[in-house]
Amino acid sequence: MGNLFCFGLGFSALTLARELTAEGWTVAGTCRTPGKRAKLRAEGIDAHLFDGSGPLDAGAAAALGRTDHLLISVPPGPAGDPALIGAGDALRRAASRIRWAGYLSTTGVYGDTGGAEVTEDSPLAPTSPRGEYRIEAEAGWRALGRDTGLPVHVFRLAGIYGPGRSVLDQLRQGTARRIDKPGHRFSRIHAADIANVLRASMARPDPGSVYNVCDDEPAPQADVVAHGAMLLGLPAPEAVPFAEAAKGMSEMALSFWRDNRVVSNARIKGGLGVVLSYPTYREGLAAILAAGG
Repeated sequence: MGNLFCFGLGFSALTLARELTAEGWTVAGTCRTPGKRAKLRAEGIDAHLFDGSGPLDAGAAAALGRTDHLLISVPPGPAGDPALIGAGDALRRAASRIRWAGYLSTTGVYGDTGGAEVTEDSPLAPTSPRGEYRIEAEAGWRALGRDTGLPVHVFRLAGIYGPGRSVLDQLRQGTARRIDKPGHRFSRIHAADIANVLRASMARPDPGSVYNVCDDEPAPQADVVAHGAMLLGLPAPEAVPFAEAAKGMSEMALSFWRDNRVVSNARIKGGLGVVLSYPTYREGLAAILAAGG
């Protein structure tokens, strides 16, 4: 057992935090609203308000000073990484105590390869400002590691899904669309398998390492929607050509469709010994449905 501090108690971080809390770990971290803080504290998580616009409050700084494991899942913006900006001094004071630090990045840093495979050693060529911000944030955390000895590990996550955040929810709500873009595939990862990868890294620290986090089967979005509809006993939405669907997309949505790449997960298997609980979207969606999600 240990102590975990999370900058950003969002979907992925909470999956890990709840597992560890149930096992007796002490978990603290940050969120952005008083309502979420109250809910997290009711779960036994020592949550504090923080948005990067100012320093950590005294309670959060004290919790960070006691921690031995650190997870960063707040997204960077044009001004940089909120944790590095607002909590840099506290991080430097805490660094010598921390045995493992994980930064959650994105496979979006690789940009568009026209469907070719990327590994952790592939060139970084993002096609959106968000991807550029991630590269800068990764570099900032590595620099902090070099300066302070903070044992930083970088995890580049594919598209995240899980209970309450999957195509099953979209289908039930009537918002799912099957978009047909021949030759285009997305990589994905179930939130529970993100936690599996992080825990494997905690057990086998290798500061400075970078890991792609995705399942075994990149797949067309239309196939995933059709499979979800089959599980729910619903008719699959009619396929819509991408050129038509794109007319109503936001710039953020379009940015996801702009990139086409296959992500290798060989390093999490060979380097960390990870066995995925949900190696494809089929197992993942089936488990969500079986659990009532």
